[in-house]
Amino acid sequence: MSSVADGGSGRDLRLTGLRKEYPNGFVAVQSLDLEIPQGSFFALLGPSGCGKTTTLRMVAGLETVTQGSITIGDQQITHEKPYRRPVNTVFQNYALFPHLTIAENVAFGLKRRGVKDVKGPVRDILELTELTPQAGKRPAQLSGGQQQRVALARALINRPEVLLLDEPLGALDLKLRRAMQLELKRIQTEVGLTFVHVTHDQEEAMTMADTIAVMNGGIIEQLGSPTELYENPKTTFVANFLGQSNLIGGTVVGVEDGQVRVDMQGTVVSIPIERAHTANTAGTPGWVGIRPEKVLIAPEGEPIDAPGNHMTGAVVVDSSFIGVSTQYVVKMPWGSEMIAFEQNTGARGLLAPGTKVDVSWRPEFAFLLDASQDVGAGIEED
Repeated sequence: MSSVADGGSGRDLRLTGLRKEYPNGFVAVQSLDLEIPQGSFFALLGPSGCGKTTTLRMVAGLETVTQGSITIGDQQITHEKPYRRPVNTVFQNYALFPHLTIAENVAFGLKRRGVKDVKGPVRDILELTELTPQAGKRPAQLSGGQQQRVALARALINRPEVLLLDEPLGALDLKLRRAMQLELKRIQTEVGLTFVHVTHDQEEAMTMADTIAVMNGGIIEQLGSPTELYENPKTTFVANFLGQSNLIGGTVVGVEDGQVRVDMQGTVVSIPIERAHTANTAGTPGWVGIRPEKVLIAPEGEPIDAPGNHMTGAVVVDSSFIGVSTQYVVKMPWGSEMIAFEQNTGARGLLAPGTKVDVSWRPEFAFLLDASQDVGAGIEED
């Protein structure tokens, strides 16, 4: 499967038929087609072993290409030496020089290229990355987040056309990682360079990227904006890997007024035709998908503000208070379980296990996936 983002022109990064096969026969990346618009923040997202880092390393020139081509604008770089490519890479391990000051670390690339006057560019990039007060310090005197910004500044000062980021925030703790996500996005917006970010962290990709390519097994499962991928996944892998999804087996009954009608365990539910990613002919099996935060529950018989898909006879079997919301596990009449997230607004107390509830969701939030796909694909094991 290949995917192409809506590209602009000029110096877009293009991967055409890109493939990486190792001598032992293992194919890390299958025939990959991608167009990454100049100046965009693009994320390659997927679990370990999906091919995202291999793809990045081929763009950087650190892995040889088995087949296909890599171009930036009209410039063919498929077989160029890494140092001849207009790209720079920031890795998870910052690889800073411990004996040099921060300013000297940042200036290193310029001096190596023979640039005589580095004071102005170094001053500007330290200001951009908010490192001016640390200019005279050594790396060991800085926090993890500051060291990450030094690595970023050292790459940016060379003004690459494409900045490659390989799990750059992986070594940071959660709070610092979230702060750095916003910092990276701010810096990318200010400098206007193309950022290609490899990560397995869904929140990280969704926070920063304009466009995400979800990779699995060396192919792109789906490509689009964070909102598009989350709200309207086209495969069970994307539905499960990007957040959580309830996936319930059903059978298509027919199409009526732009809605695909699906018999879901005895209840007929509606799904907008543009969110149905399977054949819409009667008798076709499929997975009805709905995100947990879109599922509304209420004690049996109480009204629910979600007309359209309404089920009775469910029972709360577990509840977990997680601060801003409560996660409920609800056993449906046909025996399977669904997950529902409810905001803790204080409008109603917690529903105890054993409470009989009605379940409902708005049709426009549901999606329908091909029944031949693995319902458990993309679910990460703890």
